[in-house]
Amino acid sequence: MTSAKKLFSGPAPKTLAPRDALTIARILKVNHAGELGAIRIYRAQIAVARWLYPELVEPLSEMLGHEIDHCAKFRQAMPGRQSRPCRAMWLWSTGGSVLGLCTALMGRQMIWTCTAAVESTVHRHLDDQLHFLADRDPELHGTIQSIRAEELAHLTLAEGHIQGRQPLGPAVRKAIAATTEAVIWLATWGDSTRMARDLAAIAAAEARHDR
Repeated sequence: MTSAKKLFSGPAPKTLAPRDALTIARILKVNHAGELGAIRIYRAQIAVARWLYPELVEPLSEMLGHEIDHCAKFRQAMPGRQSRPCRAMWLWSTGGSVLGLCTALMGRQMIWTCTAAVESTVHRHLDDQLHFLADRDPELHGTIQSIRAEELAHLTLAEGHIQGRQPLGPAVRKAIAATTEAVIWLATWGDSTRMARDLAAIAAAEARHDR
């Protein structure tokens, strides 16, 4: 596993327009907060799984290890890109722990439903970010691309374990996805919305330019 320090030993590789630099700073803030939340979710689920579902400890621990690595990489990338952790990390910490605990106590299927809901939300954000970063910050683009591959593997694993149609499954999945978006917004003081708006505006401008 490549260390975050080795990956991000210097500043962003090129001079960027102020708006682009701000968007990259917001990307890092949002992603770092999200990874902390994922860490708390998995830790709470593992604590319950050791007691109730010991066969889930290994896959959950492996995914936890990935999230810890992702969080470290985003944190290491921040200084050279004029970014810093959000001011409400406690919200992610508390929210992730509560979500992980509640879903774990609801059963194995809800653990996997939670993972699928969170990872599908993350996957959508990362796709937008990769499009934006491709020619603006190749180093960060490469890192997020590798992280995206691991997050997609988490999503695939979770969906493979969801058995049939659970009575509460779709509703819980939608609720978790909506809660994830809301906590991202609150924890970053709206930076996630501004980031999404900037990414959409830039993508639209690029599409007009290509015509």
